[in-house]
Amino acid sequence: MDELVALCKRRGFIFQSNEIYGGLQGLYDYGPLGVELKNNLKQSWWSSMVYDRDDVEGLDASILTHPDVLRFSGHEDTFTDPLVDCKKCKSRWRLDQITDSSCPSCGSADLTDPRPFNLMFKTTVGPVDDGSNFAYLRPETAQQIFINFKNVIDSTSRSLPFGIAQIGKAFRNEITPRNFIFRVREFEQMELEFFVLPGTDDDWHKKWVDSRLKWWTDQGIKANKIKLLNITGDDLAHYSKSTVDIMYEFPHGLEELEGIANRTDFDLGSHSKNQDDLGLTSNTLKNNASNTKLAIQDIENKKLIVPYVIEPSAGVDRGVLAILNEAFNVEKLGDGKERIVLSFKPHLAPIKAAVIPLKKNNEDLVNKATSLKNILQGLRLGRVVVENTGNIGKNYRKHDEIGTPICITIDFDTLEKDIVTIRDRDTMKQEKLELSKVADYFRNFLLS
Repeated sequence: MDELVALCKRRGFIFQSNEIYGGLQGLYDYGPLGVELKNNLKQSWWSSMVYDRDDVEGLDASILTHPDVLRFSGHEDTFTDPLVDCKKCKSRWRLDQITDSSCPSCGSADLTDPRPFNLMFKTTVGPVDDGSNFAYLRPETAQQIFINFKNVIDSTSRSLPFGIAQIGKAFRNEITPRNFIFRVREFEQMELEFFVLPGTDDDWHKKWVDSRLKWWTDQGIKANKIKLLNITGDDLAHYSKSTVDIMYEFPHGLEELEGIANRTDFDLGSHSKNQDDLGLTSNTLKNNASNTKLAIQDIENKKLIVPYVIEPSAGVDRGVLAILNEAFNVEKLGDGKERIVLSFKPHLAPIKAAVIPLKKNNEDLVNKATSLKNILQGLRLGRVVVENTGNIGKNYRKHDEIGTPICITIDFDTLEKDIVTIRDRDTMKQEKLELSKVADYFRNFLLS
């Protein structure tokens, strides 16, 4: 983990937030390369969920959330962690981090009794801070999908089964943020709520577990680094009938990468008016303040039903950490030398290609390189850069370290014969190619 964190800062992937003022624990900023990697991962998820399917719509809902939404969803009552303080070293821990009744930091057994700690952030809405005008920063993106269910149905005329996808920020006031960007207070989620007929939910749950496993391996995660964990008993969330967690071997250990939950009709039922008329099966909250029935007409029997929901939910930041960890390699080159390489899948790489003039500030070479860069950038397949620093070996090592799949060298053969040299990041093999064929090569390389 230490090597990975150092690389992320040195090469501009991830920085500690507010660092010049000492930083804020559990908050991180994505630098020039990090934001590209993060956006590429989100775009890959969005394409697979929305563009590659005919049964999913997208949504981008507000972060500020009406308190009633999180009251009737059950979050106000259940979204808490038991908190324990060490009286000796003054450290603070979640109860599940305490083993053998002693402080993980100093070993003292002089601990406070556990007390509930609400994980949701509050903020004042409007000009008067009198305690009554407040909203929550959403602790998950799911609830805004549920409360927009009818809006999406009315505007798209969808029928079951169908889904609503959303990528967005969520906020949790974690007691002990830790392990770099794995557990933080401000993060992004990639969530799908997939609505199905009651009775078909178990089959759909399995289909989505299989689908999500394949997607992660398509992003470069090795199958032998992934395990499935069936959540049971008291470990299930208050809304869940069954949950399967996709567990990944992070640098700090085996932890959740994504959860796929069967939320039954709990959420739509909790936010619906006249719940007793809807034939709900889950233990939803009564006396809801909503004036809306979040239901859909069953085509076969023409009755209103509240569908069940299958929810694949992944953290973007955890995904970035997994992708970085999986791509990170230190290779021995002989003579005691080594190279660091990030072997990203091409579609995730922050920079898709570097065009390198052989000689620094040579006007003819730089102009040729810039012209080629503009052609490749115009294909809209990702970011392409001109690396005008002169030392070809150092440029190769730099782009290996940041994960650029190919480097294209512009040399004097390019000026005289319109021939470039293309170097592959993973094999380090080089080949000559006519300048006129580079655009097709680049396109085929990224899209294959």
